[in-house]
Amino acid sequence: MSRSDADLLRVSTAGSVDDGKSTLIGRLLYDTRSIFQDQLEQIEGASRRLGEEEVNLALLTDGLRAEREQKITIDVAYRYFATPRRTFILADTPGHVQYTRNMVTGASTADLAVVLIDATKGVLTQSRRHAFIASLLGIPHMIVAVNKMDLVDWSEEVFDEIRHDFSSFASRLTVRDVVFVPLSALKGDNVVHRSERMPWYGGGSLLHHLESVTVGGRLNTIDFRFPVQTVIRPNAEFRGLAGTVASGRVTAGDPVVVLPSGIETTVAGVRTADGPRPHAEAGEAVVVTVSDDVDIARGDMLVRPRNLPEVADTLEAYLCWMHAEPLRLHHRYLLQHTTRRTPAFVRGLEYRFDIDTLHREDAERLELNEIGRVVIDTTQPLFFDSYRMNIQTGSFVLIDPHTNATVAAGMIRSGETRLDDAAPHGESAASDDRPVSPNVTLPDPGVARREREARNGHGSGVIWLTGRPGAGKSTVARALERHLFDDGVSTVLLDGDAVRHGLCGDLGFSADDRAENIRRVGEVAGLFAENGQVVIAAFVSPYRRDRDRIRDLVGPQRFVEVEVTAPESVLLERDPKGLYAAFAHGRITGLTGMDAPYEAPLDPALVVDTSRTSVARAVGALRAELESRGMIPADRD
Repeated sequence: MSRSDADLLRVSTAGSVDDGKSTLIGRLLYDTRSIFQDQLEQIEGASRRLGEEEVNLALLTDGLRAEREQKITIDVAYRYFATPRRTFILADTPGHVQYTRNMVTGASTADLAVVLIDATKGVLTQSRRHAFIASLLGIPHMIVAVNKMDLVDWSEEVFDEIRHDFSSFASRLTVRDVVFVPLSALKGDNVVHRSERMPWYGGGSLLHHLESVTVGGRLNTIDFRFPVQTVIRPNAEFRGLAGTVASGRVTAGDPVVVLPSGIETTVAGVRTADGPRPHAEAGEAVVVTVSDDVDIARGDMLVRPRNLPEVADTLEAYLCWMHAEPLRLHHRYLLQHTTRRTPAFVRGLEYRFDIDTLHREDAERLELNEIGRVVIDTTQPLFFDSYRMNIQTGSFVLIDPHTNATVAAGMIRSGETRLDDAAPHGESAASDDRPVSPNVTLPDPGVARREREARNGHGSGVIWLTGRPGAGKSTVARALERHLFDDGVSTVLLDGDAVRHGLCGDLGFSADDRAENIRRVGEVAGLFAENGQVVIAAFVSPYRRDRDRIRDLVGPQRFVEVEVTAPESVLLERDPKGLYAAFAHGRITGLTGMDAPYEAPLDPALVVDTSRTSVARAVGALRAELESRGMIPADRD
């Protein structure tokens, strides 16, 4: 990651109508001296014409005439400002429910979401709606700005009640780094400078959090993906592939595979308008040359031979409908994914979200601003990753072929992978099948699992604890093992550091090595579980697909997936192995949740926030889950 990327933070702001989003952004711009004198004079004049007693800072972002007249935000307004520590791009998104599509647009590239809550109103359905959309879009950080504290006499009790209500809702989302800041955008308290009127608040100002949050959690620096935009042939001697590196990194001499042909070649060079470059990283627009005369065209993709994306013509996705005409099943649309455009048909609508309650509803179509889960068929195969792993190759838009209007934005969950079609010539491709050595057969067990369970007096299975480094997985795992062991349960503990000292000591921390590490551990866990043990596994295991393989191996009823989490500020403070400090000083890269992806479970059995839950309570909740599944008896006394 370049320094300019590390110092740029994209922020999306959202909240209910009249919560003060535009005023907050105006205050940030004003107090950081990021507006010109003529801009200030302009909004002063507009404020007088609107009959305002004070300068209305919201007018800095409410640029549309309709917005100024109604004193609301309709469109997405972008503003740029900088401090000595960081550059910011702020997206002020609408609060009205009918402008949900605008919020999706503004938040799609954000690193952090600021959700405003009016202290006089508390947590409203729109607050929950915006938090859900931020979670759906995979935004890793969220600041809940409790605004208008001046109207509740700077009450700590009001702030604590709002924090409790919102935290209860947010615990069901995938956003784990949630920070609460009480402030007054109108008065400027806790926006740029700490407020003296809320001495009970011990945290930093909003700007302090914006300047100190770690950027890079959404950037996939591992999986090389280069969608070809166009082929450049200025003369007979030169043939280059122009495009933007969607993710990962490319260096001259790297072996690559061309999709969809599956032909393997080598990168000969990387060029920009300024001349040759030794390498290119995610987000950089470059021209790549290859060493062989390979047929490559717009819409093709260069990837690494042992790090292939999913290749499928059927995919599952979340779809946000953005057009007045509702979604029509089996209707022909155009699907734009990276540089490839292909006809597509929405085969099925599995359900629609009630965004206010997070409930799933049966539906036959999607209307404007509604979000649902769909199955889409394409006439050509796509090369993609899940949205949680790679937002560049995991997103797409649907286009009406008759009007050329963008009708929907999609986030890919998975597809029907067909990697054999994308294998390099002469090699077999990777697949989801378990590798099996030649000339071996799987023997029948001499003692069946049921017999072992009957002798042990309890069932068997795997409790899989996943989460970012420092979340507390090993601590919870050891406490759970001790509790179960003392209660007579036959247990096995598998810990990440332990297996890295032996079974997986030959592996590094690349995406492929991480996957192989979890594959080996999963096989071992499956063997122990099949022999009647309750296996407790504590691993970062950042990729959802790797964990799903173990679930399929063990069986869904006997696989208990638990996410152990804590706010990022807590992880940085704990830092038991010094990894975050080493990352901050540039001594290491590829740290999960920072510059390497972490895919939170979509439907975990439990979420344990160790910043709010004691180890004893976590163990009690885990025991209750095992009892409910029949893995251990309810009473062993």
